[in-house]
Amino acid sequence: MSNLSPLRSFAEVECKLNRDAPTVTLFSGGLDSAYLLLRLRDMGFTDVHAVSVNVGEAENHDQKTQVAEALGAKLHVLDCRERFARDFVAPAISAQAVYLNLHPVSSSLSRPLIAQRAVEFSISLGAQAILHTANRSQNTLRRLNGALQVLEYDGLYGSPYDMEPVDRADKQTALAAAGIDLLRDRAISGDSNLWCREFESGILDDPENHRVPDSLFQWSATREDTEPCSISIGIESGIPVSVDGRRIPLVDLISELNDRVGAYGIGRYSGLEHLDNGEKVLEIREMPAAWILLRTYRHVEAACLDAELLREKQHLEQLWVREALEGRWFGDLRRAVQAFMNTCSERTTGTVTWELRQGGADTRAIKAPHPRYLRDRERWEKQSIEAESAVHRFLPAQAQNAVSGV
Repeated sequence: MSNLSPLRSFAEVECKLNRDAPTVTLFSGGLDSAYLLLRLRDMGFTDVHAVSVNVGEAENHDQKTQVAEALGAKLHVLDCRERFARDFVAPAISAQAVYLNLHPVSSSLSRPLIAQRAVEFSISLGAQAILHTANRSQNTLRRLNGALQVLEYDGLYGSPYDMEPVDRADKQTALAAAGIDLLRDRAISGDSNLWCREFESGILDDPENHRVPDSLFQWSATREDTEPCSISIGIESGIPVSVDGRRIPLVDLISELNDRVGAYGIGRYSGLEHLDNGEKVLEIREMPAAWILLRTYRHVEAACLDAELLREKQHLEQLWVREALEGRWFGDLRRAVQAFMNTCSERTTGTVTWELRQGGADTRAIKAPHPRYLRDRERWEKQSIEAESAVHRFLPAQAQNAVSGV
């Protein structure tokens, strides 16, 4: 675990870092990360590497390249979609990772992977620092710093926006003056990956007045001519593996469900999430694949697992969520809870068939190869009575009284 204190301001960056040594920045292509590149260029940094960890975000890579190169940085795009789906999204599905029953978690999953890949890349480069752009009104600050603290990286790290925030309009003005005007119309802060599209800040700052423009939604944009249809989703040992009987990789499965389920206007979330000191901020999400996969998984595990085991699992699910939210993904407690989830998921295999309709969906079939459910209650009742009666017929009177509790 790193014992270094995080960099928290542009002033610290200027006085603690070598202008000519390799410096890594986490680059999303958005306003904050572009402005950081501008400030580093103006400070005289000559070897800046903008790292974009691709977890399925919607940002245009050509635009990222254009912005980075214009600001004197070299762009590196690291494709981590399969790793993200396998090692972060799949565990979240099995843990039913939903924050306080408000919305599925998202950036809590991508941030530890981004930090992990940034550390791996920085070590290979011999970089002196990893800089990111989270500010103190974003939970990303503690999630990235928390992950970077426990990973084996001996350089400096942190966000200069922590103690030295810059007004959104000032960033846009400065970038426009430097010839970067691609970002001037952005009225919100957005984050996306293959699991979620998330929006916050700007016009969405006020929880008491936050009408969300329809233009923000892409996956869940309703298609009025969409007719009701059925869709079947298969789970094997806790992993979603098929749609309508077709086995497909998890990355492609999530993409297909975002498109097919989102067409019915399903999968929008809004909710307040707490910051480090307990204050709360509004976040808007669209997650059609998450909406149906989490429900599918719950139905399948209900078909496969004992009720008492499920009760304990539900208790531990929020513990799992808490550790992920607080930036302790690589901590011992989340790993221990994950081991419990993995034990449950080994026995979670089955298929759920849904009927999709505008604004919602209903189950039409829940199937498991080794189920705990009954398919014929009356037959079960007769068989149960017959079995109990058979025991009484062949037992002596004293034993019958014991079985009957007399």
